[in-house]
Amino acid sequence: MVKIRSLELGEFPLLLAPMEDVSDPPFRALCKKHGADMMYTEFISSEGLIRDAVKSVQKMDIFEYERPIGVQIFGSEEETMVQAAKIIETVNPDLIDINYGCPVKKVACKGAGAALLQDIPKMVRLTKAVVEAVKVPVTVKTRLGWDDSTKNILETAERLQDIGIEALTIHGRTRAQMYKGPADWTLIGAVKNNQRMRIPIFGNGDIDTPAKALEYKNTYGVDGLMIGRAAIGYPWVFNEIKAFLAKGHIASPPSIEDRILAVEEHLDFSIRWKGEKVGIAEMKRHYSNYFKGIGHFKEYRTRLVTANELWEVMEIIRELRGAFIAV
Repeated sequence: MVKIRSLELGEFPLLLAPMEDVSDPPFRALCKKHGADMMYTEFISSEGLIRDAVKSVQKMDIFEYERPIGVQIFGSEEETMVQAAKIIETVNPDLIDINYGCPVKKVACKGAGAALLQDIPKMVRLTKAVVEAVKVPVTVKTRLGWDDSTKNILETAERLQDIGIEALTIHGRTRAQMYKGPADWTLIGAVKNNQRMRIPIFGNGDIDTPAKALEYKNTYGVDGLMIGRAAIGYPWVFNEIKAFLAKGHIASPPSIEDRILAVEEHLDFSIRWKGEKVGIAEMKRHYSNYFKGIGHFKEYRTRLVTANELWEVMEIIRELRGAFIAV
């Protein structure tokens, strides 16, 4: 049983990655329904949170059925990180996760996210301050290093464990790689197999099929997997991996009707959570992913991403159902 303090996650948990503009409550609801064992919010700016910025505060919305769930923060200053962590603790998450892996310029250029991979002592100092400020477990998500010359994850993992983090997720790329090239899991495995490490180690990067999940589980010995991009538009990936790990069973892919029902469920929750205008607008980034690989979808996609009224969207979905599903 993999545990983070008293939080039981199962024998080999599958985690939904915290993805900006993706891992919101509507998307998380579908991933939970289809087998995610633990999920995280989109990452939250510590500075935005202490300024009471609407977008940052809204990202703290969590629901009982989502548990266990972690709230992820990023930042570059000790005082703001501590204040933000204390604010987050008031919504009673199961844990707080600190992002030291986000590679995008708007985060890294502010000295946050993956930028801390260039200053491990500061990373340790920030983490220690948060650990000591809250009662909930604190975990970390990070990368192998800043670039090929600074793959210092072995030392970093030990130092973070020593100051009190209770789990570590490692993305198998450097910041310099962004999301390009294959993820290197050899160092993730080395961290897990380091006899000094006592906390759960989760691997992240390129897990996009059940077969690969089994291969990486067996090869690198990690305690669980974090799934990111493979779940976008395909929340079924969690249960597909579980079925393959348990019985070697390759599940049938979701039908067109399954995909349409997921879109309708996602859209409905998006509108209820963010209002009709924003909910419809934010769904536009998801349609192509839900229907990826489906022939003749292009014309419907063009209409869906230009439709701004709910009645228009629903009419297009009705046409999709009629066109692709035999009566």
